[in-house]
Formats: sequence, structure tokens, C-alpha cells
Amino acid sequence: MINQLQIALVGNPNSGKSSIFNSLTGLHQQVGNFPGVTVDKKTGISKISEKISAKIIDLPGTYSLYPKRNDEWVSYRVLLGEDLVEKADIIVLIVDASNLKRNLLFCSQIIDLKKPVVVALTMMDIAVKNNIQIDVPGLERELGVLVVPVNPRKNKGISQLKKAIEQTAENIYRMPERDFINSMAFAPEAIKRVKHVFPGISDYHAIHYLINHENFALPKTMQETIENIERETKFNPAKVQAEEILQRYGKIKTIMNQTVVEADPLQKALFTRKLDGILLHRTWGYVILLAVLFIIFQSIFVIAQFPMNAIEWTFAEAGGLLGNFLPPNWLSDLFVNGILAGLSGILVFVPQIMILFGLITLLEDTGYMARISFLTDRVMRKAGLNGKSVMPMISGLACAVPAIMSARNIENKKERLLTIMCTPLMSCSARLPVYAVLIALVIPNKMFLGLISLQGMVMMLMYLTGTVMALLSAYVMKWFIKSKERSFFILELPVYREPRWKNMFYTMIEKAKVFVFQAGKVIMVISLLLWVLSTYGPAQKMKGVRVKFGAMVAQHPGQLTEIDKLKRTELLQNSFAGILGKTIEPVIKPLGYDWKIGIALITSFAAREVFVGTMATLYSVGDDKDENNATLRQKMNAAVWPDGSKVYTVASGLSLLIFYVLAMQCMSTLAIVKRETHSWKWPIIMLTYMTSLAYIMSWITFNIFK
Repeated sequence: MINQLQIALVGNPNSGKSSIFNSLTGLHQQVGNFPGVTVDKKTGISKISEKISAKIIDLPGTYSLYPKRNDEWVSYRVLLGEDLVEKADIIVLIVDASNLKRNLLFCSQIIDLKKPVVVALTMMDIAVKNNIQIDVPGLERELGVLVVPVNPRKNKGISQLKKAIEQTAENIYRMPERDFINSMAFAPEAIKRVKHVFPGISDYHAIHYLINHENFALPKTMQETIENIERETKFNPAKVQAEEILQRYGKIKTIMNQTVVEADPLQKALFTRKLDGILLHRTWGYVILLAVLFIIFQSIFVIAQFPMNAIEWTFAEAGGLLGNFLPPNWLSDLFVNGILAGLSGILVFVPQIMILFGLITLLEDTGYMARISFLTDRVMRKAGLNGKSVMPMISGLACAVPAIMSARNIENKKERLLTIMCTPLMSCSARLPVYAVLIALVIPNKMFLGLISLQGMVMMLMYLTGTVMALLSAYVMKWFIKSKERSFFILELPVYREPRWKNMFYTMIEKAKVFVFQAGKVIMVISLLLWVLSTYGPAQKMKGVRVKFGAMVAQHPGQLTEIDKLKRTELLQNSFAGILGKTIEPVIKPLGYDWKIGIALITSFAAREVFVGTMATLYSVGDDKDENNATLRQKMNAAVWPDGSKVYTVASGLSLLIFYVLAMQCMSTLAIVKRETHSWKWPIIMLTYMTSLAYIMSWITFNIFK
């Protein structure tokens, strides 16, 4: 009786592999790393049938059995049976029905390894929408393995997939005797001799020992034996690989003609070519790209201002009502100035985050995002990068952590390291709330031609500044990071597609949830901690302030409101938060910042978006009841230095914006850089150069505009 199987899930990137993994394993998942490499390893337990349970291994996505990246090598070793830890009894191969020709190359290679395989056919709904009809029984017959159409998002086909796995595990359905292509024709003598060393392997498996044996943990005697076979038979790996790919695509073309019907593929290709002639033009392509970015950032301000104003007004009114209604004690103060103020700092920026990610998803769905990579390759190369660096850098607009992890796709080690080191300069979504509150505070809300927002233009300028500085940093660092590796850039440009509106709205909601429930938790914790630090201080100092103002009330009973306001301000300055802020104020004052901004800079190291929650808490703690219903922007706008001059001017506001564009204020990013580079050297360099750059550029900005 079969009890425990090991099943490897593998497929091309973005083929739906993760969705199937989630459907099979549910909540029974673990995330770790493959031994010795920085590659994510997801495993989970799935009940296949009454008598079969399985450990599911989600292997990194790969396009073929000729690996180049670290994550592809991980998948390759498991599939070849050469991984020292993970072994696969059955391979579940995920194939994208909407891009069948490309997926069948990898599929045919796996089949020729002669290991138990089940094909899960995903994206059938997209194939139908694109007028692609697939004869599934015919495809199953041609491939010689079980093919199961699945839609994991709707949980369709999962039970049939489990049944196919069960039949394959019990040898009810076996691998075909015939090969997909005749591997023996490439190097018959070499293949025969390798199969003598490794009895039971397929002809195609033997070719991979000849090509990549140095990368397997084989005994020295076996390594030497294979080397002798290569030398004596004059085995040419490049020639064999080229002949193999040509043969496979010839057979795939035949299978496609027999089992797939596409509606006017030539017409679609012609339309794509015509549109590419405009969007990828040497001059107009860049103009259109800038126009697209301009529309995105205008939308963030113009469209989002209405829901943002409504949210801001609601919290301001709620704060004012609760401040007057609740009894004056520490618990009420905690709720109004700690919890409510922190919550308002989270929710007010949700509309902008939803709009930004909705539009980015729109670009990805239509196929334009791949064109951005192609367009920018020439610029990237001048900075020491290549077009593959674009996707991590664009991902950095969301969050630097997954963006840095996605740099694993870059084969060249130098370009990968340069991408990692400059990606945090891209303006992530955590910076968006900071930009929004500061731009609204110091930049006039002017419209040009009734459509173009000055605030939206400044927002775009912040994003462009981060991008330009990222490229300049890479350009400088390329002279210090040495490598003799040659790089190349191969990119498949997808056909243009109608966007999946449902997918766009789903992404918008998911990103809002991530911000509220993940970033929001950090903001709330910091807000509550700040409330404590700004409400309490050294006992002697706080007692001295109360005694001082108690005497003032006795002397001037008619000036209670003014005295109470002064008392609150001095209590805040003598609190633990105030002492910390005053300590670092001399260092940041040349940039135009006061001690409250200093506290925000420190707390922002946990997460940049905490800046807003910090400001909300600090300005709420110092308020009197009459000011509870003022918005955060109104409170910050009223902030003054001891001499009565405004804290937030155009000069200080722009200086602070530049600081947040350039500074390294994210513990998670530093941790992931250490993990990806296996050294503390690069995170320390990153923290040093970004903080120094931010300080210098902010000082220059302040002195230009003051």
C-alpha cells in the first residue's frame, strides 16, 4: 500500500503553479529554503486519496531543462533526481493553455526523462476567451501522459487531478515507451556508455549527465568516467542542445496543428506588430512611456483626492466628537490620540494605493509592461544593468523586499548585485503616504488647463528622482564591482490582450488589505508606543512642568486656555519622545527639520509609512480639545519654531520629500539584502550610501529653496 508520496510541482513562470499548490495543500504549508541556496522552498501536505497522502514540493518556475539561474538549477536537480534532500516520485507539470506552444517545450523535455508525469492544463478560461480551442483527449494521446484541465481559483478539476495522480502512482497509467524525440540520434555512442554507468535512465536523461555532470554531487570516479566518455566520443553539448530544440519544436508544431485551433493567429500577430511599431519606436516609444507614467501619477492625486478628503474629514469629526464626549482621563486620551489618530494615518491613503496598483496591473495584463522592459534595456545597459533589471525595479514601486528577491532571475552576478543595491531607491508604496501628506501640505493645489495637477506633477517628479538616482548609483557602483561574466537579454513580448478587469479590481482590494493589515499593524503598534513615549517622561521633569503651570493658573485665572496649550506643549517636549527628538534635533536642523520630524525619521526605520502615524500621534498628544477635529494637515501646517516661523515651508517640505526618496529606512529591506547576498557587507554599504546621499541631497534642496 502506498502511504506517502513526494510530488514535485513544476512549470513555466506565471503558469498557475502557485494556485494549484495552494489548492492541493490548503493551510498545510511550510516555507523555507533549499539547502545551500537562497531560493524559496514551499512544501505542503495533501491528501490525494483515502490511502495516499503526498508531500507537495513547489519548485521554482523554469522555461526549459537547460538552467541558467540559481532557482532554475534547484528545479533541475530535483527533476534529474540529483538533489540530495528532495526526491520526486511523481512530477505534476503545469501547462498554460493560453500559451501552449512555449509550455510544450519544457513539457516534452520532462516527458523524455521517463519519470511519472501528470499534466495540469491551466488558464483554459483565458484560452477560451482568446478563441483558442484545445482537443484535450487528442493532446493526451499525442503526449502519452494524463492531461487534466484545472481552474484552481474556482477549485475546478482538482479532484480529477488527484485521481490522475493516484492512477499514475499505482501504475494504472504508465509513461509511454516511445520518446517525444529520438535523443539517440544526437550522440548514440556517448549515450550508450553513460546508460551503462547509470542503468535504468532514459536516453535523454543520459544527455543531461553528459552536459551538466559537473554540477551534480557525483563520486569523483563517475565524474572522471563521464569526462572520458565526452572526450573519446567528441561529444559537442552546444550542437546537441541546438539539434534537440529544433527537433522538439518540429514535433510541437505537428501536435499544435492536430490538437489546437486558434482564431486568426496571423491577424493577431499583425495587430501586435503594428502596435509595437508605435509603442517601441526609438523616439515616440519613450514619449508614450512618460505620458503613461504622467497619467498614472495624475490619477493618484486627482481621482484619489475625493475619497481621501472624505476619510480625513470623517476621522477629524470623530476625533472632535469623542474628545468632547469621553471623560478626560488617560484611557480616552489613548483612544482618541493613540488608536484613532493611528487608524486615520492608515486608512486615508488606501485610495491612492488602490489606484496605483490597479493601473500597474492594467499595464501588466495588456502586455505593455514587457514593452517597458524592452524599451529601457538600452538605458539600463549604460548604467551597468540590463533589461531584466527593469522588472525588479518596477516591482520596487510596490515593495523592495519581493523586488530584490525577484532579481534572482538575472543570470549575471554583477548585474544582479547592482540591481539589488539600487532597487531600494525606487519609490515603494510605503513612501506614497509620506509623499501624499507632504505634497498636499507644501505644494499649492493648482490645476493647469483644468486637467493637470501641480501636486500630481510633483508626485511624478519624486518617482522619477528615485529612478534617476537608482540608475546613477548603479552607474557609479559598476566601476567598483568587478566581473568578467558576459550578459544577455532575451525577452518574450506577449501579444496585446484585453485587460482582465476582474483581476485588476481583485489586485486593488488585495493590495489595500495588505497595506491595512500588514503595514497597518506596524503603524498601530508604533502609534501606541509613541503615545506612551509622548505622554509620559522622567517623573521629576513632568512634575516640574505641572507645578510651574499650576502656579501660572493661580496667577492668571483668566488665561486658562492659553496656559493649558503651553502646558501641553512643554509636557510633550519633556516626555521621553520629546527628549529623544531634542537630542537629535541639532543633527537634522540644517535640513529644516524640528524634533518631531526627527522622531518620525527614527520610527520610519521600522516602516516608512509609519511617518504619518507618528505625525498623527505627536500632533494629537499636544492638542487641546478644541483642536481635536482639525485634520493632520491642518495641525502640521500650524506647526511653528520657537521664533514663530513655520516648520513646514516649501524648502523644508521638499527637503523632507527628497530625504524619503533617497534614505534607507526599512529594516526588512536590509534583512533581505543580507539574505540574498549572504553577507552583512552589502546591507551596511547600502545603509551608508543611501543615508549619506539622502542627507546631502536634502541639505542642498533646503538651501536652494529657503
